[in-house]
Amino acid sequence: MTSATVQPSLAPKASAEDIPWNPKVHQKKTVSDWITDTVIWVVLALVVVAVIYPIWFVIIASVSNQTAVNQGQVTVWPVGFSLGGYEKVFSDSRIWIGYWNTIVYSVVGTALNMLVTIPVSFALSRREFKPRRIILFLFTFTMFFSGGLIPNYLLYKQLGLLDNWLVFILPGAVSVWNVIIARSFFESSIPEDLHDASQLDGLGYWGYFLKIVIPLSSAIIAVLALYYFVGHWNDFFTGLVYIRDTEKLPLQNVLRSILLANQTGITGAQSSGMDLIQQRKFANQIKYGVIIVSTLPLLVLYPFLQKYFNKGVMIGAVKG
Repeated sequence: MTSATVQPSLAPKASAEDIPWNPKVHQKKTVSDWITDTVIWVVLALVVVAVIYPIWFVIIASVSNQTAVNQGQVTVWPVGFSLGGYEKVFSDSRIWIGYWNTIVYSVVGTALNMLVTIPVSFALSRREFKPRRIILFLFTFTMFFSGGLIPNYLLYKQLGLLDNWLVFILPGAVSVWNVIIARSFFESSIPEDLHDASQLDGLGYWGYFLKIVIPLSSAIIAVLALYYFVGHWNDFFTGLVYIRDTEKLPLQNVLRSILLANQTGITGAQSSGMDLIQQRKFANQIKYGVIIVSTLPLLVLYPFLQKYFNKGVMIGAVKG
């Protein structure tokens, strides 16, 4: 019997240059590639300028001569550098009280928000939790229907929340929208195999939640914490309606009071014959300075949380 001879393949072996997706090899760009890249970079540059320039203009306008600002002479760099607006803002003792109140409301409120939102979202993401659809429906119902301002005011009055710093924290302890976002994250990004493995290791729901789910959810926790913190920091309506004690007003309401007082000063200058031009100069500087004072902490905080805005922490969570 004749044995068959296996002939080796004579096909040439592909080199690294023949693999177009090889990251180690520099790919040659065609004319269309260069045109596409140029268009993309131009569009990105325009978007960046459109986003950054308004912020930059407010910064340079707050330290510029307001006559030059009104005449359109301030475009890229400050003209007639002056810190008079910031001196007027920070010389008011109320600004420091407002800063302290806002920091307390934002930190304590965000901590309570996360303490409620994350466990609730995790519970609603578990399929074995039978009432979850009914509870989620009741939560969602509150997004579209509410009692209104007057019933809320009467309710807060009966609960003793008027002129109480807890009015900034307790009524908004949970956001239904954030609960839905976190629930979707737990359902789509936390593999069920991890729960099965934790049960084999003897972990209950609390152990699984604290030791496995929380460490793998740093991205969504950072995002929700930033959302809640920004919401508390920018909260203006609560202090306007429910707070009368000036010692408990947050920063946003204090800044509004400063602007109104300065506007009143302009009216008084008109009626008393004072230097109206000088008064308006400080009024405009205070206006731009207030914008910077109220937004600067958030601009400083955001870059430290930006790195968490991804789901890369889930890569390799399940090993086969």
